[in-house]
Amino acid sequence: MRIGINPARNQLLSTSDFIHQVIVPVFIPNQEAYYNESLNVLKTCLESLFNTCHSKTYFTIVNNGSCKEVAAYLDDLMNNKQIHELIHTTSIGKMNAILKALVGNSFDLITITDADVLYLHGWQNKVYNIFNAFPKAGVVGTTPFSNMLKYYTASIYIDFLFSNKMRFENVADKSALDNFAKSVNNPNLFNELQLKKNLIIEHNGVKAVVGSGHYSATYRGDFFDQLNATYSSYSLGGRSELDFLDSPCDMKGYYRLSTTDNFTYHMGNTMTDAIKMIVNTSKVDYREIDFFVCLNKNKKYFYPYWIKKILEKILYSTVFWNIFLKSKGLYK
Repeated sequence: MRIGINPARNQLLSTSDFIHQVIVPVFIPNQEAYYNESLNVLKTCLESLFNTCHSKTYFTIVNNGSCKEVAAYLDDLMNNKQIHELIHTTSIGKMNAILKALVGNSFDLITITDADVLYLHGWQNKVYNIFNAFPKAGVVGTTPFSNMLKYYTASIYIDFLFSNKMRFENVADKSALDNFAKSVNNPNLFNELQLKKNLIIEHNGVKAVVGSGHYSATYRGDFFDQLNATYSSYSLGGRSELDFLDSPCDMKGYYRLSTTDNFTYHMGNTMTDAIKMIVNTSKVDYREIDFFVCLNKNKKYFYPYWIKKILEKILYSTVFWNIFLKSKGLYK
């Protein structure tokens, strides 16, 4: 029997000081074979985040059915207040784990990252610069993939197709692309030209690379205000990330962009000598940064679907695409 009225009823929650959520889904079911070094990789990933993020960053870890050793490590992080939210589940799939982390929170920016990513100092500041400079920025990656020009980027071309603010420039860090290709066991992922040139846009003195991957990407918080997906039937891969994280950005009229410099490395399931050297030599000391972010949350940038499809069909045709590439600075 209930006696009296719960004092928490109708009480508003206090305003949070956090402006940026980092979500890390973790799936390490054992420490054998493929997963032999995964716990050390996870520790390196999280330590790089702790050392490079400002104090208004909210860390959410989702243990997606990992083994007891991994669960114990994550519990220690929570008990030591190094992370703010820890969700333990059985193995429910990567996207479903991300969905659990998104619900019940509200942040200006949300970074969704794999558990095998190494972060370098300054990544947040560079991401914020892009969001502040480009009001239509919806997703900002921290590894500039030069082969993502046609991957849900039509909204960018609608605005910059005939602008001198869009042009090709030299890739800032070729070795970063080489390292990523090797980390996913696909050394031929980027062709010779993609290792040399990036398509960039510029506004208010800030440059960004056209396109973004999703192994580490930061999203506008209002990007997820109306979730179009509540469940994914895939454990990993399939169309879940494409349908939920990739295509909605372009469909809502936002830009998929990346930093011009590389601020993240994909480690994979082993700690290579190259990664160990980066860990030992990279500057990862904690430093408070300017974390001002100005997002226009009221204005919507929706373009009719048919306009984008017509544009893509014309722009991506062989003849027009070659003319476009040349007009933006590529030699024949």
